Amino acid sequence: MRTLSKTSTSAVSKKKISNKRRTTLWCWLFILPNLIFYAMFQGWPIIVNWYYSTLDWSGLSSDAVFVGLNNFKELMQDPYFWNAYKNSFVFMAGSVPLMLGLALIAALVFNNPNLKYASIYRTLIFIPVVTTASVVGIIMVYIWGSDGAVNYTLMQIGLLDEPVNWLSDPNLAMMTVILINIWKNLGMNMVYWIAGLQGVPRELYEAARVDGAGHFRTFFSITLPLILPVGAVILLLNVAGSLKVFDLIKTMTDGGPFYATDVVSTYIYRFAFSSEMGLPRLGYAASAGIFFAFTIMIIALIQVLVKRSLNSKKVGGQQ
Repeated sequence: MRTLSKTSTSAVSKKKISNKRRTTLWCWLFILPNLIFYAMFQGWPIIVNWYYSTLDWSGLSSDAVFVGLNNFKELMQDPYFWNAYKNSFVFMAGSVPLMLGLALIAALVFNNPNLKYASIYRTLIFIPVVTTASVVGIIMVYIWGSDGAVNYTLMQIGLLDEPVNWLSDPNLAMMTVILINIWKNLGMNMVYWIAGLQGVPRELYEAARVDGAGHFRTFFSITLPLILPVGAVILLLNVAGSLKVFDLIKTMTDGGPFYATDVVSTYIYRFAFSSEMGLPRLGYAASAGIFFAFTIMIIALIQVLVKRSLNSKKVGGQQ
């Protein structure tokens, strides 16, 4: 009987292993197309971009010349690149905090189950998200122009005496683009925050209400600590999205006036594909892209380390 039992157990074990291998094989088969497409359209361009960055090449002819790291040396000495580099971070610093803060306020207001027509308000805020940035940029050029609706409204209510050309003034152009970017992406951030808020157990709010906690105390003691992990993800997405902004600036200002809104993506486009600088310099543009990608990777690494440090302190505090 004991021998029969051992044989039966061994057969069951072998069957489990076989089923596990079969499941693993099916999983790999299902994700294989994604891996192939990812390698074709993400992995290979990154690898070949490294090679292009060592060439003096227009991308239009076959007379590419290997120049080693000369493109990077030239990049480090170009004041226009550093201006675009600085503007990328100005755009990110101006957009992300306001976007996160305003979206959180909107989420808190429109996540209230007692608010009438909350879904309609959420839809109205979300509408700009489904519109492409290039279309938004083209429309906003007319709205924020000297004879556009913004100037007309401000003059009608007495806040302006004469029209302001928001996109042609070097001191105002970046601020205007940042405001449009915040408005366009507010809805998506609100949805992220609402998803985080809806994960907070209602029992905690009911207990806080029984204990007499007010709205501010409930928010800072219950809501905020529980949605911070979601906030970290939203922060990372917004930082990455803001640093790689292109279509909105390209359509609204094209990096102008006088390079006041020129960011790294428009700088790369100008050298890689535009005829503004004469023949395109694909190798030089590739070196700019690699340098900026390293910057973003360092920022992401710092953010991961900070998050890990905070989590370890939190776990230590709980112990």
